[in-house]
Amino acid sequence: MILGKRILGKRKASLAYGGRAKNARRPGNEDDVKRNIWREQRLRHQSIWKAKRALFLCAASLILFSMAISCLIAPFERVAAAENVKHGLALYGDPALPANFDHFPYANPSAPKGGKLRLGMIGSYESLNPFNLKFASAPQLLIGNVYQSLMARSQDEPYSFYPLIAESIEIDSKWEHVIFHLDRRARFSDRKPITAEDVLFSFELLKAKGRPGQRDAFGRVSKVETPDAHTVRFDLISGPDRELPLLLAAMPVLSNTATDSAHFDDVRMDIPVGSGPYIVKEVKIGERLVLARDADYWAKDLPSQRGLYNFDEIDIDWHRDGNALFEALKAGLVDYREESSASRWLKGYDFPAIRDGIVVKDVLRPGRPVGMSGFVFNLRNKLFDDVRLREAIAMTFDFEWVNANLYGGLYRRTVSYFDESQYSSSGRPASGGERALISKYPGAVREDILEGKWRPPEHDGSGRDRNIARQALRLLAESGYKLAEKGLEKDGRPIAFEIMVRDHDEERLALNFAASLKRIGVAAQPRLYDEVQYQQRRRKFEYDVMIGQWLPAAVPGAEQAGRWSSASIDKEKGTNLAGASSPALDGLIDALIRARDAEEHLSAARALDRALLSGFYFVPLFHAGEIWTVHSTELERPARLPNFPIYPFGFTLEQWWWKTNKIGRE
Repeated sequence: MILGKRILGKRKASLAYGGRAKNARRPGNEDDVKRNIWREQRLRHQSIWKAKRALFLCAASLILFSMAISCLIAPFERVAAAENVKHGLALYGDPALPANFDHFPYANPSAPKGGKLRLGMIGSYESLNPFNLKFASAPQLLIGNVYQSLMARSQDEPYSFYPLIAESIEIDSKWEHVIFHLDRRARFSDRKPITAEDVLFSFELLKAKGRPGQRDAFGRVSKVETPDAHTVRFDLISGPDRELPLLLAAMPVLSNTATDSAHFDDVRMDIPVGSGPYIVKEVKIGERLVLARDADYWAKDLPSQRGLYNFDEIDIDWHRDGNALFEALKAGLVDYREESSASRWLKGYDFPAIRDGIVVKDVLRPGRPVGMSGFVFNLRNKLFDDVRLREAIAMTFDFEWVNANLYGGLYRRTVSYFDESQYSSSGRPASGGERALISKYPGAVREDILEGKWRPPEHDGSGRDRNIARQALRLLAESGYKLAEKGLEKDGRPIAFEIMVRDHDEERLALNFAASLKRIGVAAQPRLYDEVQYQQRRRKFEYDVMIGQWLPAAVPGAEQAGRWSSASIDKEKGTNLAGASSPALDGLIDALIRARDAEEHLSAARALDRALLSGFYFVPLFHAGEIWTVHSTELERPARLPNFPIYPFGFTLEQWWWKTNKIGRE
């Protein structure tokens, strides 16, 4: 009985315990809830850890995969980058010379160095800054001799650059950015190194205060970066513009520390600090300038500079006009002169120095293109609005008589704005590419010019060709002009204007032209101005007609915008002498600049030539097929002339030298 009671007691106790455990698992029981929460948190943490672990493993796999891919493609990337880095740059294709070239073909690396070269210039100067809006008042010979550009342009190729301050260049296949890698040896004449900061400073300064052409070109750069002290990257505005990288290569590099940017656009005589082979030794404002060789010129052994800049000193005097400069040559005060007067070339060189063999006449035939020169109409004067009046006036110029009687038959008539080059449209019917461009501007090009058949009328050589005069008067009558008692007029306004000239040679030519114009009732009055007045009026476009001239461009490009575009018409001191402005000219210049290859470029240049000829902005004059020089017999030059000499050998005979015995006597 007692045992049964104990068992029963344990059973009750067990039931009592079991009842309590059952009650603890019911909802609302505090201990059970806590345990459930703990279990859920534990499970959640485990899930999060597992997810993180999976993500980590995935990321690690991706990283390892990327590293593997990078290892595979890195060699190809290095090859592609190496292919983009070049030693030179050409407008189309590659530069002619290899990366290991020794010197330019027209330079003599064995030329002796020494002696003083004496030169003469016409006019005056009042500034030593050839880069601002007042650049015409500064000696342009500072460019190249004192100031140098990122890269050196070859005078043997139409448009190519080689290492100078920049030792290499990198450009993408679409020409959307260009990177210049600077030579770590490059430095200014004050011995400070040239860095990317100087290049950036030069770019920003010239973009804001430089020449009109530089402002326009540099405005097409969207961004400039300097990743390090010897690298400069230019991002170009979208759209093809193959010339812009070359214009950047030609940018002069100015010292960030020695250039007064605040007064950069003023007329100043601060002695320049450049990176070129010469420094300014002596200045006599407006009269004399002496350059002395920098004995520590950093680039003297670079291939692009080897054999050039061979004189120890260059002494330049300024003269009132061409006659005064000619007298200085006769007196033995000048060592070299390029003659521009055919009559003087024919008859003037019979003086003691010539007869005694001290000075020699030397005819050079480099085969370069010729620029345009002629009587230019200033269309800012409403008198010249009518293109038929301009054409009729141009018809009366008697080249045949002038060439035979004034110039001994030495000249050829200029018939194109790009004469003596592949870009001339004369004698060539327009190609399909040209016609496609011209068709956008109906009426911009005459049919005979489109077919390449137009030429200036040929006179009979008598000096009074009545047939030409009658043709001109018929053309004028179609436009409402009448030959009245006092001369040609329209709506009661007489057709009269002034021809601005700068010397007696121009005056003689203008007087002959005025006599021809008188036969159709046009009153043209030549007026001679001294050089200072002439330049002032020319810079402000204060003339009716003048004899305008541009140096030849081996490859027509962005400079055409400065000469003919609507944007340039009001730019004082610019080169739009005619005040030309038309949608056709603007569009064709844009097509020229944006040409993607040589064929497109050729079509655009010829189309522009046809539009200019159709506009009769000029009365085309003439040109010589050779360069007439007179120089000391002790001056020597390479037998190999450059194909595209610049005026004609730089301003200071960069490739010439004195004979050794001449140097020894000094």
